[in-house]
Amino acid sequence: FGGYGFGNHNLNNATGPGAPFAPFTANYDSQGALGGGELGYNWQSGSIVAGIEATGFGADVKGGDTLALGLGWTDATKLRWGGTVRARGGIAIDRLLLFFTGGWGYGAITHTNTNPGLPVDQFKVTRSGLVAGGGIAYAITDNLIGKFEYSYLDLGTYRRDLPTNGVLPYTVANTYSVVTVGLDF
Repeated sequence: FGGYGFGNHNLNNATGPGAPFAPFTANYDSQGALGGGELGYNWQSGSIVAGIEATGFGADVKGGDTLALGLGWTDATKLRWGGTVRARGGIAIDRLLLFFTGGWGYGAITHTNTNPGLPVDQFKVTRSGLVAGGGIAYAITDNLIGKFEYSYLDLGTYRRDLPTNGVLPYTVANTYSVVTVGLDF
């Protein structure tokens, strides 16, 4: 499968970088392409379909924001890879399947904090959380299925307790909306 991802990131420093700026929050978006594969199995009884699937993908979903105060403080986040393990349920209408999915997702994130006159603080984390979505699949032939799918992936909040560039600790919450198209055999 291949597609595009849209991320939302909320950076929060409850103590602020100093008295005139305490506390502060920066919200920024990311976007980019991703591609991967999946393994799974479906059972069908009448028009009811149930299944399980696991996905893995490489990603280049990245974005950042420069703090509005014009001081050159920049935070950037990049989703590098991820995957999901999900249950799937749906209704088959002839060769068409309308389905929903839900389960567990995970992803590897790189976060970079840049402040003028200080070293760059860059670190990598692997996070996991809930994933939910739905889509439409169509049996092009008896053995080839095309599908369009939307997934919402919540990778939770990570905490940076000791930034290497000397800024105060902060947290970043990360969520992603992913739209993919693909072929199943």
